[in-house]
Amino acid sequence: QVQLAESGGGLVQAGGSLKLSCAASGNRFTIRVMGWYRQAPGNQRDLVARIASDGTTNYADSVKGRFTISRDNAKKTVHLQMNSLKPEDTAVYFCHARESLTNYWGQGTQVTVSA
Repeated sequence: QVQLAESGGGLVQAGGSLKLSCAASGNRFTIRVMGWYRQAPGNQRDLVARIASDGTTNYADSVKGRFTISRDNAKKTVHLQMNSLKPEDTAVYFCHARESLTNYWGQGTQVTVSA
């Protein structure tokens, strides 16, 4: 059973920056993909960014050029550096990890961007 511990998040003004971190533990096999999703009230949970164990990344179009995902395979951590934040980035951000065919989720951390 993989556990994901998230940190970061909070309240920031538009144009500001935040960094989210997530540490995985308890995995038996290599975690192939780690990433971040977000969910705003009334909306579905959407991909923000993900990174594979080989370093391949994917970003939502809405965050390209502003967010950067990185990963430390040895420490089993993933980070999301969020710059130039906008009010529409406000959401609960969830860490995600995929081990074999199973998806795991963190409990979520709130990011609020004020105008």
